[in-house]
Amino acid sequence: MHAHEVTYDFHSPLARWMVMFLEEKRSLGCHYVSERAVMARLDRHLCAVGLDAAHLPREMIEPWTAAAPHERPASQAKRATIARQFARFLTRHDILAWYCRNPHASRTDQYVPFIFTHEQVRAVISAADHLRPDGHAPLRHVVMPEIFRLLYSTGVRISEALALHVADVDFDRGAITVFDSKFHRTRLVPLGAEMLARLKRFATALGTRKPDAAFFPAPDGLVYSRYAVYTIFRGLLRKAGISHGGRGSGPRIHDLRHTFAVHRLAAWYRQGVDIGAKLPYLAAYMGHKHVTGTARYLRLTPEIFPDVVVLLERFVGNAVPRLVTP
Repeated sequence: MHAHEVTYDFHSPLARWMVMFLEEKRSLGCHYVSERAVMARLDRHLCAVGLDAAHLPREMIEPWTAAAPHERPASQAKRATIARQFARFLTRHDILAWYCRNPHASRTDQYVPFIFTHEQVRAVISAADHLRPDGHAPLRHVVMPEIFRLLYSTGVRISEALALHVADVDFDRGAITVFDSKFHRTRLVPLGAEMLARLKRFATALGTRKPDAAFFPAPDGLVYSRYAVYTIFRGLLRKAGISHGGRGSGPRIHDLRHTFAVHRLAAWYRQGVDIGAKLPYLAAYMGHKHVTGTARYLRLTPEIFPDVVVLLERFVGNAVPRLVTP
């Protein structure tokens, strides 16, 4: 069996289309692991309520997408989103299907990434440099400063940084290899001279380790969870004097990735570089499938507005929002 081949166990009248839907998503590069479990729940629900034909009526899908008692809004939103995507898929195949609405979509879609200033980045890194070891995480003062520097200096995703193994960091080539990330993509990410030197010192300090060991080891020697790093991140923001808007409001760790992209674009702009020519390179470096994906990451700041927007629109239309300063 192929490494990425999966099997399905659906029994409702829509089973055939469920398989086609999931396979289409996988062909587009989506891992769609948790989503397969959600589709299996939908299949069981449709069998339980007696769906007897290949259609998706409102009276059967609406109760399934409704919020359950004590359910997290994100869980219900994810279920509704998958149901809506599946309904669109069915409609494309001439099957009647009701489109459920995601009640949290407007709130989620309005999130504007927090772009750190250079001073704020330095304050966060400084706070990380002053972390102290504790009984539960004796190496966090060694590990965390390098994680946050890597996030900002390369724009890698936090999941990509935490998944790095010792063998993935090539000091001779001065690059890290990110394997099987979003869209099943593997890419080589060159490191700046300062980041490379820091990672060399970091690796030396931790001593000889197996190639498959976590490059940034958690206290148990395995991989840090994203939640654990996020908890530390919240503490760093407080020490840096950066207010947090609460759950779902940010700043988020992922905003360091946005910040990397915006700062890189601003630097090119100040250097008089042809940004239109550089944008595809930035897209490849960040692991995006298309230039438009990179453009959506960029939230332009007043220092490079409005000229850069005009240049980007040659490539991506209106994908980059025009921010108006007060």
